[in-house]
Amino acid sequence: MSEILSSPRSSRFGRAVGFRVAGIGSYTPEQVVTNADLARLGCDAEWIRARSGIDQRRHAPPEMATSDMAAAAAEAAIAAGGIDRAGIDLVVLGTFTPDMLIPSTACLVQDRLGLDAPAMDVTAACAGFAYALVTAGQFLAAGSSERPLVIGADTNTRVVDPEDLKTWPLFGDAAGAVVLERAEPDPAAGDFGLLAYALGSDGRGGGLLACPMTGSREPITAEGAARGRQFMQMDGRAVFKWAIRLAEQNIRETLGRAGLEPASVDLYVLHQANARIVEGARVALGLPEEKVFMNLDRYGNTSSGSIPLAMDEAWRAGRIGPGSTIVICGFGGGLAWGTAVWRL
Repeated sequence: MSEILSSPRSSRFGRAVGFRVAGIGSYTPEQVVTNADLARLGCDAEWIRARSGIDQRRHAPPEMATSDMAAAAAEAAIAAGGIDRAGIDLVVLGTFTPDMLIPSTACLVQDRLGLDAPAMDVTAACAGFAYALVTAGQFLAAGSSERPLVIGADTNTRVVDPEDLKTWPLFGDAAGAVVLERAEPDPAAGDFGLLAYALGSDGRGGGLLACPMTGSREPITAEGAARGRQFMQMDGRAVFKWAIRLAEQNIRETLGRAGLEPASVDLYVLHQANARIVEGARVALGLPEEKVFMNLDRYGNTSSGSIPLAMDEAWRAGRIGPGSTIVICGFGGGLAWGTAVWRL
C-alpha cells in the first residue's frame, strides 16, 4: 500500500464533447435497512454512522437482479426525457455484479427495453459509471452513436458477506441511468459534454478489494464457498487512505485540463463510498458544503449506481439542470478511477 501512495499511477486524460443529457433516472429497491436493523444482527450502529456516515441503505429482494434495477432506471430516464426509445443506438452498462457471466447484463437490459442497439458491460467496480460514460462519450465524439444509454447498477448485497460486520453495513443496491444525445455548442456557454476526463488504474492494489472465487483463477467450489471465498474481501483502511488522496488530486488535475477553477463548477458528485472521503475532498478543494452532493446517509455505497443515482436526485431537486457544469469522480476496486468535468 505504501508503494501505491508514494508512487501512484498516472491518469490518461481526454475530452469528448458535442452531446448533452436528454434524460436521467434512477431506481432503488423498496426495502430500507437502517443501522438499527443491522444492530439487531450484531453490527455496531454507532460505529457505522461515525466511520462511514451511513444511516440506511436499500436491499434488493431475492428475486431481483442487477438487470432488473438497470432496466427500471433506464425506463425512468427514457420517461423523464420523453425519449423515443427507437432512437437509442448503444447501451453501455457499468457493473461488477452482473446477472451472470454470459450473457452480458447490458444485453439483458437491451432485450428488456426492446432496443435495437449494441450493448456491452464495462467492469471497473465503483468507477464503473465513469468508465461507461467516457466509453459512450467517445462513441458520440467519433460519430458512431447518436443517442447512447449509459447505466450504472450494482446489487452489492449479493457479493458482500452478511457475516462481515465491518463491510456488510457499508453497501446497498441501486441503479442510475442517463440518455445522451448530440448537441451543438452554445455560443455563450461553449461545448456540452466531457470538457475533460481522466481515467486510471493501478492493479498493484487489486487485492485490496476483490471477490477471489468468481472467475477462471479460482473457480467456484463447495469448499471455497464454505470459506466465503465468493464474497468481497476488502482492506477498508488501505482503500480509504488511497481514495481520500486520489479524489482531491484527480479532481484538481481534471479541472486544470478543462481550464476551470474549483469554484466555477455548479456541483460535485463524488462516488458515495464514505462521508469522510467526500468531506476530505471538499475541504481540500476549498468548497462550501452546498457545492458537494451527498446522499450516502440514505443509500450507502451503491458502487456503479452511486454517481447516476446522486445525479438524478440533484436534477430532480433543481440543483443541476441543462447547461450545468458538474464534476463526477468514481474510485474503487481495481484499483480504478474516473473523473470528468461534465457540462450537461
